[in-house]
Amino acid sequence: MEPVLRATARVLPVSPAGECLLLLDQDPGRPGQLRWGTVGGALDPGETHVEAALRELHEETGVVVAATQLVGPFHRDRRHFTYDGRAYLGDSTFFALHLEREVRLTFEHLEPGEVDNVVEARWWTPRDVAADGRLVAPDLPEIMSAAIVAARGAAPA
Repeated sequence: MEPVLRATARVLPVSPAGECLLLLDQDPGRPGQLRWGTVGGALDPGETHVEAALRELHEETGVVVAATQLVGPFHRDRRHFTYDGRAYLGDSTFFALHLEREVRLTFEHLEPGEVDNVVEARWWTPRDVAADGRLVAPDLPEIMSAAIVAARGAAPA
């Protein structure tokens, strides 16, 4: 079966201490196999990457920011994956975002298919999440490190 191309926008919030906010979720096709990944998801028809990044940030964390607060994109990748038994080719565009650790997070705005599949949000350093080992992608710590560099490079003086 030919994989479905899925364009996504992803956001890596970065704290002043250099941690990234990640979400712990599961693929409904593999219940109980939890993995840490980034905020983000598919673009809706006619939506730009920035618009999708802002929408997904709100849906998955409750955080609302202006488009001008996004840094990047700082990274893009394409990778094959499966979700709920279906094959995809993900084309992901990543943005960084300065965000205070104390921000209020909520899962109140999750889409119905994400409820009970997104289970936790936590601030991680790249080294600590690598040691945890439950990664949505093996290069997640490197992408997090790139987000930290991008966010710090765009920091106001």
